Amino acid sequence: MRQLLFASWFGSIGSVGGRKASIVPLKVGMEVRSVPILSDNYSYLLIDRQKNVAAVVDPADPKKILAAVEEEGVKLTTILTTHHHWDHAGGNAEMRKAMPDLRVYAPKDDHIASATDEVEEGDQVSVVGSAHTLSVLGTPCHTRGHVCYHSTTAEAVFTGDTLFVGGCGRFFEGTASQMLKALDKLGSLPPQTKIFCGHEYTVANLKFALSVEPENQELQAKMNWATAQRKEGLPTIPSTIHDELQYNPFMRTSSKTLTNLYGSSDPVGVMKQLREAKNSF
Repeated sequence: MRQLLFASWFGSIGSVGGRKASIVPLKVGMEVRSVPILSDNYSYLLIDRQKNVAAVVDPADPKKILAAVEEEGVKLTTILTTHHHWDHAGGNAEMRKAMPDLRVYAPKDDHIASATDEVEEGDQVSVVGSAHTLSVLGTPCHTRGHVCYHSTTAEAVFTGDTLFVGGCGRFFEGTASQMLKALDKLGSLPPQTKIFCGHEYTVANLKFALSVEPENQELQAKMNWATAQRKEGLPTIPSTIHDELQYNPFMRTSSKTLTNLYGSSDPVGVMKQLREAKNSF
């Protein structure tokens, strides 16, 4: 069995709504603080400790975000928005009202009114006040304009509702072909890249994954680990690209197990059938 990389990177720093927040150290002096919000969402502070500034990803609960910023003692300068759904972009206007100088990056094709800068595939965005930049990855499907933000130097990617631990987002505004392309793009990132996704869906996703690949030993190990984490109120975030390629069925559409299960050698066809099965699971 391949060695998975989900050993504990993070330290717990308190509980929010029964879910503990955490801090994950990254390279180049950066770190990520998770901020549990709403029922199962995660927002994230991407903090440059050298410059004492931060960006926030999808701050849908401004009160909790501002409290976390105060606790960290940093200056919030930037919002990174992955897509237009209210539980991701719904706090942007209130955040700008509280902090008018915020730079708000948001996907061009999602037409988010609170954006100061619309972005798309290939753009570079900066954490204002820091030298740190991220690349915009176009990942349309969950929404028409959905984007992810990838830091090459810090080896992290913020995937919103495109890629989850053990799963992927619903195809609300796109197709199986688009999701396959999006996940292939993410799957081509360096294997050690840490994945910070938009929801704590891990245990439910892995239950479905086990229904289609019950003999997958990496998947079994991940489920045991994730179940233990959740019993303690701990997050299952982040994962890594390496790990998701071992057990996430939506990133394994060309695997022999899944092509045999769905009777198709076409990854798009497998993706479509997987999503339909997950929707009714």
